[in-house]
Amino acid sequence: ETLNTCKKKKKMFSATPVFFGLCSLLGLVQGFDIGLSTKCVAIPRELDMCHDVGYSEMRLPNLLRDTSMEEVLRKAGQWQQLLQTGCHPQARLFLCSLFAPVCLDTFLHPCRSMCVAVRDSCAPVVACHGQSWPEMLNCDRFPADEDMCLASISEELELYFKAWPRPTCQGCPALEEPYLYKRVLEAFCDNNFAVKVKLTKRRTNFGDHDYKVEGRVEFIHQGALLLYNTRNLIQQWLHINENCAQRMIHTNRPTHYVIAGEIQDGRVVVHRVFHWHKKDAYLILATRKWRHHKC
Repeated sequence: ETLNTCKKKKKMFSATPVFFGLCSLLGLVQGFDIGLSTKCVAIPRELDMCHDVGYSEMRLPNLLRDTSMEEVLRKAGQWQQLLQTGCHPQARLFLCSLFAPVCLDTFLHPCRSMCVAVRDSCAPVVACHGQSWPEMLNCDRFPADEDMCLASISEELELYFKAWPRPTCQGCPALEEPYLYKRVLEAFCDNNFAVKVKLTKRRTNFGDHDYKVEGRVEFIHQGALLLYNTRNLIQQWLHINENCAQRMIHTNRPTHYVIAGEIQDGRVVVHRVFHWHKKDAYLILATRKWRHHKC
């Protein structure tokens, strides 16, 4: 339970996130009369990223000085892709405390430690898309942990999160068309995991593309991957390395691929990608022979 009663008099902070070049910065809100200028409203169904965060009503205008729900939905939607990368377990709560602050007697800010933890994990993802962490989300602007604020997760949980393998920003592997099954076997030997996945893309409400893993992941070589988490890891890799997904997936129809890579110091790195055709004899032969192949 990270919600605590906040001090009644605080300097108001306003920040507009910059992610993938979609948002512009706003000025700092000063002299904002919380008690008289805001009202409690239900968090709408369309603001799905702020559901299940521990409360159901928000203050409007919010900490970003959005005065209408239309503004909130438009701006919040631009951050949805960052949340899909899984860059930090508290990224959603951090953003929702700004977009949809909990309805108390006054605003409840995220603690500085929460901002630092989210920034340190998510700024590299933002940088992967050619952006820098916005100055208006400068963590020095948030209250210190000894004040009443939304607290960060414990050091133990933070270390636990960092211990799990996670996809990161990387150079794009070439999309290969297999023409020798021995070459595919070599790719399997050179990497410590290989999976067959069905990927698709769809156009979002904002006009860009979203990339998805459809159905279950078929393990060819499991390596250090976990059975229940691999689909999520591949999904996050696609969102972090969206430029790679654009090169790989050329059609709106679901297409199968074989993805091979390794886990290096907790980082999931993809090295080889093969386009799987229905009647591709080389890939089929390679995956069958792999069971008895010695590298």
